[in-house]
Amino acid sequence: MGQALAEEKLLESLRAGNEEAFRELVREYQPSLVRVARIYVSNQAAAEDVAAETWLGVLKGLDRFEGRSSLRTWIFRILTNIAKTRAVRDGRTLPFSALQDPGRVPEAAVDADRFLDPEHPRWPGHWAVKPEAWPEDALLAAETRDRLTEAIEALPATQRAVISLRDIEGWSSEEVRNALDLSETNQRVLLHRARSKVRAALEEYLKEAGT
Repeated sequence: MGQALAEEKLLESLRAGNEEAFRELVREYQPSLVRVARIYVSNQAAAEDVAAETWLGVLKGLDRFEGRSSLRTWIFRILTNIAKTRAVRDGRTLPFSALQDPGRVPEAAVDADRFLDPEHPRWPGHWAVKPEAWPEDALLAAETRDRLTEAIEALPATQRAVISLRDIEGWSSEEVRNALDLSETNQRVLLHRARSKVRAALEEYLKEAGT
């Protein structure tokens, strides 16, 4: 069954009041909704409140959903609108600048020396010391997966949301841009910073583990 047809059948079930279909939708997207909400609000409880309000908005808006975007993109746009309103009410503004112009938020993605090639100082983005390949068995180890999760959870909320949607949920860059209302450049900057930090954390862990 194609994705479009599957989504159409899901919508029919949801609009018909199928509670199991709705519960399955919640199970699938709730963790990501809370993770994205944390971009905008100051604590986990507020993020869960925003997610709960989002599901109410989904139920109320199903009959008006026209399918101009995917269902999940539509759900996440509802979330971001609710979360932005909550953030403005709470006087929380930093996440907006971090999303809309991450290049102006001062932080280094990884040790800057790793990107400075003394032979080619004008080539930004080239590794001075290329990272070593990681052994597959080390990456599959439960301890390493736990460390990966910890590294992602330690990221700033904006980076955590983007890398989670792209690399964990498997979203395309277009879907992430649409859901979070990001430009291609800003999405790329946030993803690069997140991946770089996670890789650095894993490199340090594997080095300490003697891998």
